[in-house]
Amino acid sequence: MYKNFFKRVFDVLLAVIALPFWFIILTILGPIIYFQDKGSIFYNAPRLGKNGKVFTMYKFRSMKTNAPDLRNEDGSTFNAEDDPRLTKIGKFIRKTSLDETPQLLNIIKSDMSIIGPRPDLPEHLQHYEQNEQRKLEIRPGVTGYNQAYFRNTIPWKERIQNDIYYIDHLSWWFDIKIFFKTVVSVLKREDVFVTGKSNETNKIQKRNV
Repeated sequence: MYKNFFKRVFDVLLAVIALPFWFIILTILGPIIYFQDKGSIFYNAPRLGKNGKVFTMYKFRSMKTNAPDLRNEDGSTFNAEDDPRLTKIGKFIRKTSLDETPQLLNIIKSDMSIIGPRPDLPEHLQHYEQNEQRKLEIRPGVTGYNQAYFRNTIPWKERIQNDIYYIDHLSWWFDIKIFFKTVVSVLKREDVFVTGKSNETNKIQKRNV
């Protein structure tokens, strides 16, 4: 009942409540992002949604205009604190996760949920193996199990298995724990960039959730 009905109800209610506060963030950050290099305020990216449907995900732009597309060996997007593609304000909004706040609009449009698997690029669909396509069974999230507990410290394939673990254990209480863990991680600015932590950390975290 929660997964199929109440989760969506809570998403919409919380997104609508948060929307006026997001407009304040937009009013402050928008001009700063624009005047730093006279580029677009938003970065609109195609992503895989529920059942493989492609949608446009909204973010505040954190990179310089015409920045090259860099990828890690596993095909995931490159992410590092010293990334020269980031603008000055871009580094700040990345560390504070403010770049993700426009996804409130995606929640209202029903593209995304507050909590769920982070959406992959459309081209990643052809790289799914075995049960990995199961991560598309639910709406992707602004935050989720991976973002709350590991952020950017584990490989893409491992994140997919964590997404499936979340789907199999989805509940109101699990979402509450993920939400508050996300708040703590954001406030502490933990593991925003890739640091190469061992997979053993993931195993310990999963046992303690």
